[in-house]
Amino acid sequence: MIYQFQHFGISEYFCKEYGENFNFPLHLHQGFELLIALDGEMQVQVDDTLYSLWKGQSILIFPNQIHSIESRNSKHVLCIFSTDLVQAYFSKMQHKKPVSNQFVLDGYLVDALDNLLSESSGFQKKGILYSICAAFDKGAEYQERMAYDESLLHTIFAFVEENFSGECELNDLAQKTGYSYSYLSRCFKKITGISFNTYVNRSRVSNACYLLNNTKKSILECALESGYKSVRSFNRNFMSVLSITPKEYRERVE
Repeated sequence: MIYQFQHFGISEYFCKEYGENFNFPLHLHQGFELLIALDGEMQVQVDDTLYSLWKGQSILIFPNQIHSIESRNSKHVLCIFSTDLVQAYFSKMQHKKPVSNQFVLDGYLVDALDNLLSESSGFQKKGILYSICAAFDKGAEYQERMAYDESLLHTIFAFVEENFSGECELNDLAQKTGYSYSYLSRCFKKITGISFNTYVNRSRVSNACYLLNNTKKSILECALESGYKSVRSFNRNFMSVLSITPKEYRERVE
């Protein structure tokens, strides 16, 4: 699972992109994410629900909902926008989540989004995005989401981002934040569905994949720079996440 920091704390963040045959692993961020299937089929997991998204269907993913995307022979438009752009809607819904994230967006709103650019004014963005949220809200049912401190969740993710290449112990974070080890561990597992140590390992493997794919550094160098103290532990943990060795991974991407 990946935490996308580029969507955290950026006022009126807006990003729209078109693509095809798009795949992205489990991740979360603090912005809303709108995905519209333009052709073909996409499989989208949001929290514990798997959706099949066909041409003309859409999904609105709420902030900090864990989600992933898999598709073949598909085309889509994806838009990520900060809560600041729809602040009134977010304030109303910040302690809720939809029973179903899937809906059908009217064609005129798809066209309006198509014409919306990064350099468009804040008023233009807010007008269209509020209209999209209103269209979703019209047919949506909601349920209470688990109460937790989002700033604490970000603190945990930021701690891992800053420390995964060295010592990255939950005890150290507990001392830094004043929360107990058991509370942080329990809170993280309840929100994300995985343990803190599992997330640290995935972050290290993700960094190693980048180094293996984009540099000529040796496997030992990639291991050490990703927080592993030996090639043996690196191989074991890499295999546990990707089911192949670092050497096999590098050979596949070369």
